[in-house]
Order: sequence, then C-alpha cells, then structure tokens
Amino acid sequence: MNKNIAIILGDGIGPEVTQQSIKVLDAIAEKFEHQFNYTYSLMGVVAIDKTGNPLPDETIATCLNSDAILFGTIGDPKYDNDPTSKVRPEQGLLRLRKTLQLFANIRPVTTYRSLHHLAPVKSTLLEDVDMLIFRELTGGIYFGDKHMNEDNTLASDECTYSKEEIERISKLAFQYAQKRRKKLTLVDKANVLETSRLWRKVVQDIAPSYPDVQVDFMYIDNAVMQLIINPKQFDVLLADNMFGDILSDEASVLSGSIGLLPSASIGNGSAMFEPVHGSYPQAAGKDIANPLGSILSVALMLDYFSMKEEAQVLRDAVDWTLTHLFVTKDIDPINFYFTSTIGDLISDYISGRISGDINKKNVELRKSTII
Repeated sequence: MNKNIAIILGDGIGPEVTQQSIKVLDAIAEKFEHQFNYTYSLMGVVAIDKTGNPLPDETIATCLNSDAILFGTIGDPKYDNDPTSKVRPEQGLLRLRKTLQLFANIRPVTTYRSLHHLAPVKSTLLEDVDMLIFRELTGGIYFGDKHMNEDNTLASDECTYSKEEIERISKLAFQYAQKRRKKLTLVDKANVLETSRLWRKVVQDIAPSYPDVQVDFMYIDNAVMQLIINPKQFDVLLADNMFGDILSDEASVLSGSIGLLPSASIGNGSAMFEPVHGSYPQAAGKDIANPLGSILSVALMLDYFSMKEEAQVLRDAVDWTLTHLFVTKDIDPINFYFTSTIGDLISDYISGRISGDINKKNVELRKSTII
C-alpha cells in the first residue's frame, strides 16, 4: 500500500519524537511491504521565525493533498509569557484544525502494569482502565469571539456551539461506543452553561438511534474527580473543546506520564495524528523526551489506514519496551534510555531483530543491541 504523509515536526521536542515515529513507520513499511512518502512542512514557532506566519499556505496545501498528517508539538515560552503577542504559534494549529474540518479529537487512555507505581492512585484502581475521550475540536470557547478593552481591565471569550457541530461528533462517539463496552458518558456543566444544555439535549435526541449504548451524564467537576477515584467506570467520554482538553490531560496521569498518550484528529477530509503532550522546550535537543505518545499516534494512523495487523505489531513493540522498563527519563529519572534508543528498540522489535534473552548491559544509551 502506498500512502502520502505530511510531516510537521513543530517546536520544542516535536522534531525529536516525530523522527522516532518516522523510524518506526519505515520499519512497518519494510516488514509489510508498504510505501510511505513523506513531505515536510512548517507550522508553529519555526514557521513564524522563517515566514512570519504560524501556518504558511504551503503547509495547508500539503496537508490537503496527503492521506494523513503526523504532527509533533507546538509552542514556546517566549510566546506563552507574552500575552500581548499578536502572532502566536497556537494560531497555526487552530487554523489547521478548522481548515481541515478536524472536528473530533480521539484520545485513548490505557494503563500499563509495569508503570502502575508512577500513577498518583492505587494500583488496584488502574486495572482494566481503557477509555476513549472524544473532544470536540473546532468549536466552543477556543474559537469564539475574543475581546479585551483598551486599558486591559476587561476581557471576554465567547463559547458558541450549533446543533450540527454537536451532532457530528456525538454520532461518531456513539459509533465507537458500539464497538467497545457500549457505554457513553457526556461531560458538561448543564446546570450552569447554556451551551452544555444544548449538548445534553442533542445527545438525548441522538441516543434512541443507538439503543445498545448506555448513556450517562456527568458534570465536569464530578467527572474530573471520578477520573481519579474510579477511572475504570468510563468507556467513551464525550466533551466539548475545553472540557475535553482538561479531561484528557488529567487522564494522562493514570498512565504514568503524559508522554505516553497519543491522539487522532479526524473529520470530513484528512486526519492528523499527534501526541497529547506539549512542546517541553526545556528538554529540546537533549534526546530525553518520551517518544511513545508520538509512536502510539502512528498506531492510530495505521488503524485509520485499515492496517490493523501493523498497528497491533507496533503496540506490541511498545508494550515490550515498557514491560522490560526500557523507558525515558520522565518515567525513570535514574535508569533511563534516550529518545533515539527507544525508537531503535521499537523499530528492531518490529523488524524481528530482537529475539532471545535480554541483557540490559548490552543496551547502551545510544544503541539497541539485544542478546
């Protein structure tokens, strides 16, 4: 199979983790006789520095003509710490999502037994945690009209949703729930917010079309608490843009590191795959960032391409590294392996070059020799 993939390395640790994903994709291509063609494009701080625009038109054109997009990260403290900046890297990402109509962000959350000790909850609560968080991605408060008065003493951000925007992601969430444990939880603040009341009404109207799916409703303040005290109760979580952002970042602590979580953004045309974590500029260029969020995003991309076997082989490789504690500094600050080493290990596992007993002394910090 031949696929064209747009590569946006982005900012901070984006280039480092994305390069490991490309390494893994190449291993998949070799093993299963596929061809992945990469076109590199700019977005974010690097695009601003080179063009003055966080999302150049050339990048949009490349993405529109690709089968999928693999994206790194975006952001830099020089913009985070300057609220007066008129041009910001995040504007590029928001515009790309809107242009490509990527209305649904899907974030799977699973836990790994070997990492249970890193989560801030009891291990018994982490058994069988397996959820999908559906975050609406192109509407709501992030895209609403924004206002700041002239003397910077009054500000507002408008949150607006239409019935159609809610319907399309809700139907998708129901369809995924049907293939899983058949439970959907809408997270909102319907006791206070008018937009949440519309979300609840639309979901209630849709629910009879999916009679095999149990539907629950939960306020955001209760949901964030329940994620910690009883996470295994959730199957598919559905939320608006802001609530979904909050929920998915909070859920990352269950896995042991935000560096482990992947995501897929899908819509009416193409699809984009990216790790949940931020740009982590403090680690940029040090080869210490966790590449697994990006690599697992590639597994979601392979699912999107209907390459189910390939996706499972990749996930098996990730499970192997975690089970044997070949992990990066965010997971083990003492006995850690470099970003590039993890990429090598996973690629070697996929290619069948890893076999037999493991001698960790032979896994050098920048080499993946296994005997």
